[in-house]
Amino acid sequence: MALRNEPTAPYHSAQDALRVLEGVARHTAGVTEAGLARATGLGLERLTPLLLMLRREGYVEQTADGAYVTGDALARLGSARGREEALREKLQRTLDRLRDAVGAAVYISRYVDGEVRVTQYAAGPATPAVHEWVDFRCSAHATAVGKSLLTQLDHDGRRDHLSRHRMARLTSRTITSDKLLLSRLEAQPPTVPVLDLQEYAVGTVCAAVPITAGSSVGCLALSLPVAHAHRLRRAADALNRNAAPVLLSLAIQGP
Repeated sequence: MALRNEPTAPYHSAQDALRVLEGVARHTAGVTEAGLARATGLGLERLTPLLLMLRREGYVEQTADGAYVTGDALARLGSARGREEALREKLQRTLDRLRDAVGAAVYISRYVDGEVRVTQYAAGPATPAVHEWVDFRCSAHATAVGKSLLTQLDHDGRRDHLSRHRMARLTSRTITSDKLLLSRLEAQPPTVPVLDLQEYAVGTVCAAVPITAGSSVGCLALSLPVAHAHRLRRAADALNRNAAPVLLSLAIQGP
């Protein structure tokens, strides 16, 4: 299966953050912001927000004299022992922050062995999760998560998926024509969130953005009650802007 991955802004931010982390890791006694700028070739206008993000995520720490050193979160993810559990805990904390920042339930989903899988999510009393009334594996045609993942496959990969999962009508808004769906997936720009406007469930709207580069396919998504539909695009844009920490955690953890 070939992929149609096109790096997005969060991907570039995660790649730059990795460069900064590598620069910090090479200086075990600590390195200043100016020293990192020289080592990475990043200007301060780019470097400063990356360092703020890395500090917030616990990947770097700042010493009393202002130098940067590696943080506990990096050590936990970089250790072979308990790495999977450490990654899950780290992603959960990141998702919890995203949920609070965008005011919506948020989800990580991956396309694994030809199936849609929601691997983690963060919800709460004021930000309820979507009720999975139809298995997400069978409803990629109707969900923002599914459509975002399918956009990252090539044409043959999408056709293969749809051949294995009948496009059932879940609401009056659900697309059931494979020709129409494939046309929309082909035209979907990678930098624009994919939307689900009550296509999966009446009363719920969703958006998803890719968190993909290389050989894996994934996305970040959010859901809102339809009464908050007016916030959907603004929340989706915020989700996209804040996707880099998720990509960074996955990149540090490795395959």
